[in-house]
Amino acid sequence: MNKSNRSMRACGALLLLATAAIALPAQTTPVPPPAQSMMRAPTVTFNSLYSFCAQIGCTDGAFPSASLLQATNGKSYGTTLEGGANGEGTVFSITANGTLNTLHSFDYTDGAYPSGGLIQATNGMIYGTTSQGGANSEGTVLSIAPSGALTTLYSFEGADGASPNGTLVQDTNGKFYGTTDGGGYHGDGTIFSLSVGLGLFVKTLAPFGKVGTAVHILGTNLTGATTVRFNGIAATFTVKSKSEITTSVPAGATTGIVKVGKPNGTLSSNVPFRVLP
Repeated sequence: MNKSNRSMRACGALLLLATAAIALPAQTTPVPPPAQSMMRAPTVTFNSLYSFCAQIGCTDGAFPSASLLQATNGKSYGTTLEGGANGEGTVFSITANGTLNTLHSFDYTDGAYPSGGLIQATNGMIYGTTSQGGANSEGTVLSIAPSGALTTLYSFEGADGASPNGTLVQDTNGKFYGTTDGGGYHGDGTIFSLSVGLGLFVKTLAPFGKVGTAVHILGTNLTGATTVRFNGIAATFTVKSKSEITTSVPAGATTGIVKVGKPNGTLSSNVPFRVLP
């Protein structure tokens, strides 16, 4: 056999080996079918609590368009875009079993057509907006007590914004922030802040967890913090920045307010931290 034939046979042998290797079926591990319990659909129970315009002239409100707020008293609060005693919209509360109470009917002078949601601030009052009405017909920012007494805090003028439609947020500096659909320098909307004198506070993310759960505390001017306590129980912590502290739920903690101690005072959480079993 000459050198050329030997080379061809060697190449042929290598080709056969490569082909055989490629042809081998891949070894796979059978995947068991999902457990029967994982395949079951969740049980869904639907209950219609209240149908608006149940009263003559829709004095109870019509066309609720924003999400509900669950307040600390256990009731839910919301708005209707129209209806009420003057047809300009309402603020209402409703219990878990469906008992509705119309707290306020707008009359345009104090606002009209509220389309944004409500929030409950650190002072327990409820805050929101109306998209129209007020002293300048451009919308308002309002506060309302859980019992129903309403105060118009600000009336937009157009140059500073018009038609606030979104839900306000309260920053840890105590101020409220929101947006308007129109108005402003170019007529295309604004971002605004509103202060009503509320103090600084801290906010926990998340607002619940078991012992040992990592928790982020958001706030304002947190640099120099000396203590973190969960309902009186001290926790170890790290100041990550002037607006964030990282900590974990300490052993022995129970549901309650989280407090951050500073040399010049103490900041409290806006809602109680719920310790899970």
